[in-house]
Amino acid sequence: MNFEIVKTDKYAVIKLQVEKLDSNIAPSLKSELVVLNTDGVKNIIIDMSLTRYCDSSGLSAILVANRLCRNSQGAFVLTGLQDAVKKLISISQLDSILTITDGLPEAEAIFTA
Repeated sequence: MNFEIVKTDKYAVIKLQVEKLDSNIAPSLKSELVVLNTDGVKNIIIDMSLTRYCDSSGLSAILVANRLCRNSQGAFVLTGLQDAVKKLISISQLDSILTITDGLPEAEAIFTA
């Protein structure tokens, strides 16, 4: 499995289990995001602490998550970014529209506060 999903009553955490979020992984992540959203999950955290690389298809999956959560009046949080991924998100200027935390406890605090 490329990711692990943990659902709570307030949010779902998708923990990526891969070093690369690329065109091999992104389509299945996108479809899982749509399934979660269809099931009524409107708050999603993606934990990328094990992911060292992300390409444009990975960024696309992240943006799908952001849009699905926003459209259902929820929130999307990205957490655990390693330096290379953080740099890509910064270069893409997505850091200005995405909610990003350093770790999972900070991300979960957004929904439990």
